[in-house]
Amino acid sequence: MRRQWSARTLEAAVVGSLVCAVWAVALSARPLKSPQQTAAPADARIWVGRAAEIETFLRTATIVKLDELSVGVTKPKKATLAPGGPVGFLAWKAIPPGRYGGAWESYQSEIAAYELDKMLELNMVPPTVEKVHRGERGAAVMWASPTKSFKEMGGTGAPTPPGAVQAQWTRQLVKAKMFDNLIQNIDPNLGNWLVDPAWNIILIDHSRCFTTSKAFQHELTRVDSDLWNRMLALTEAQLKPVLGKLMDGGQLRAILERRDKMKLLIADLVKSRGEDYVFMRDLGAPSR
Repeated sequence: MRRQWSARTLEAAVVGSLVCAVWAVALSARPLKSPQQTAAPADARIWVGRAAEIETFLRTATIVKLDELSVGVTKPKKATLAPGGPVGFLAWKAIPPGRYGGAWESYQSEIAAYELDKMLELNMVPPTVEKVHRGERGAAVMWASPTKSFKEMGGTGAPTPPGAVQAQWTRQLVKAKMFDNLIQNIDPNLGNWLVDPAWNIILIDHSRCFTTSKAFQHELTRVDSDLWNRMLALTEAQLKPVLGKLMDGGQLRAILERRDKMKLLIADLVKSRGEDYVFMRDLGAPSR
């Protein structure tokens, strides 16, 4: 049974989360080396710049072993793949559309979250494709590694990274919440938000997303300007060829309706707090 975490819990991470000192020290601890010898922290987002290659591999790779996982209502499995490919494992989620544990779920929502991530250039959802294994159809999700979940890092909210990446981290948290609101992720719990040693946020487990509800799970106080501009550019004509085979028309239109609701909320934020506060931009970027 999934443990639910409130949007308030994740919101608190932006303004001052608990310090996960032990893991932060472990990430930064390295033998003394010269600057030329210091290796960069591992980036688990190996799909960036090679998504098509990894998608093809996930779709065609032979699964040699399936292991049960101890998390998740719908019992996802960890699949070991034949050696020699760009990744060694995938998460296998063969969830036919239906209600499980009182919530609507579908393996197709996993794929839709990845496809929308690509359209928005978010780079937080690992490559996810439809795959058939032994006659069963499901979602094959690239196993992102090395990572730890927010929950595994020991806090009741998000961990606190080293100061050098704090600004980048805060912006990632804002983008992740914007994305969750857009896709109507009703289960943004601390086990589904992952972090790699380079302090990149990776989002998993989207089988419950894309209902027709207009409710938001997160309260926004800041907005990533670049991501918001890409959200504003979304149209039904653009979404339908990509997502139309994964959801019905009502679910697809609800994405844009939630975007439009977000637009009204952001306008109110700008009125009360000012554009310069609300919109997070790169240094030197022109005003919106």
